[in-house]
Amino acid sequence: MSDIAPTPEPPYYAVIFSSHRTAGDKGYDDMATRMVELAAQQPGFLGIESVKEDLGITVSYWDNLESIKNWKKNTEHLEAQRLGHQQWYSHFRVRIARVERDYGI
Repeated sequence: MSDIAPTPEPPYYAVIFSSHRTAGDKGYDDMATRMVELAAQQPGFLGIESVKEDLGITVSYWDNLESIKNWKKNTEHLEAQRLGHQQWYSHFRVRIARVERDYGI
């Protein structure tokens, strides 16, 4: 995914997921595609941006904190999290931030 997500006027929230992957796919690419599809169906979802090199960074944008909490509790997302902990990530960090300013060309 290479597009810059269209976002509304702030404030809104960003969930920043930074990660280092383990070797091999082990079903990761299919699950990552499914998670983007599923997140897009969740109330409050605004968009997503992702880059994956040696360090993967995915930023998803949300209307409010309640939407983020509900996404974290989604059954399929919980399974992806479990697999991430067990086999896909050697290290990761999740950060949640309130976006106060948003500008660009």
